[in-house]
Amino acid sequence: MARAVEDHWQGPLSGLVVTRYGHCVPTRRIEVVEAAHPVPDAAGEHAAGRMMDLLAGVGADDLVLCLISGGGSALLARPAEGITLAEKQALTGALLRSGAAIGEINCVRKHLSAVKGGRLAALAAPARLVTLAISDVPGDNPSVIASGPTVADPTTLAEARAVLARYGIAPPPAIAARLNDPAAETPKSLPPGEYRLIATPQRSLEAAALVAARAGLMPLLLGDALEGEAREMARVMAGIVKSIRAHQQPVPMPAVILSGGEATVTIRGQGKGGPNAEFALALALALKDTQGVEAIACDTDGIDGSEDNAGAVITPDTAERARALGLNLESYLNQNDSYGFFNTLGDLVKCGPTLTNVNDFRAVLVR
Repeated sequence: MARAVEDHWQGPLSGLVVTRYGHCVPTRRIEVVEAAHPVPDAAGEHAAGRMMDLLAGVGADDLVLCLISGGGSALLARPAEGITLAEKQALTGALLRSGAAIGEINCVRKHLSAVKGGRLAALAAPARLVTLAISDVPGDNPSVIASGPTVADPTTLAEARAVLARYGIAPPPAIAARLNDPAAETPKSLPPGEYRLIATPQRSLEAAALVAARAGLMPLLLGDALEGEAREMARVMAGIVKSIRAHQQPVPMPAVILSGGEATVTIRGQGKGGPNAEFALALALALKDTQGVEAIACDTDGIDGSEDNAGAVITPDTAERARALGLNLESYLNQNDSYGFFNTLGDLVKCGPTLTNVNDFRAVLVR
């Protein structure tokens, strides 16, 4: 995004962006630094602090251009006063393991941050503020994308406390105190600014549907807002597959089922793997006796959770090859070890950083 701005910008330009380790590209005028995701680190904290310092000098004649994409909640990591980075890291890890939806996680993050939940926009006043955003969240809600640093926040301290209670997460005293302090509420109104969505999950799915139709497949577009446990999502998808094969409903074969959204995983086992690979493993298990099905499930940024894969593929013989190698699909699923399962089969998708992020992408081919 920074390089695209440089390539098309005329006039004075300077700035700073933070991206994930390994996702940097060469730029000329905008400085790029790298930090950790999905659990924040000191590099992200330092970058957010530097951005706050840059905004301290802007005036009414300045233009502040914010480039926002998924991952910003972790990368733009400046804990609110009184909270340490270690405390925020531990809480973020607990939320990611809990199975909480992205909106719930970001509700908590916003109330513990010095920059998210509209606070960055407040720092930018009185300059003109324009945000260009790539959405990675169901519904494209600007207050959820990267935890909404440039828009007013509709969520409340009470909702953040309720999220932690819902998932049985006991915060340390400093975080508990902040979530109970009315003065720590996020901004509910801000000076006028401009916010443009330049890429969204729904647009990517519609583009995939056009490609499928040109290839002679009937696309079934389930939309960009699917949320919930990856394995539960897979069971529902398997039911649709079986209906297509048995009854040619809701669409006739050959068909491809396309969906986006944000799958989550409640970690109970000791394995490795993100939500997309877990979805693929659960789908393979649910369809182990069904013929003619292939699927891919990937995170569009190229990283599924915290491993080095974007996701995984299943083929019509996934279950058969697993049995030949002595791999028990159910045992691997119970251990949340989708990475180990598909790595053994050679069916992980490893594409490296894609340099975009429009959330999860799933395609299930039925023929």
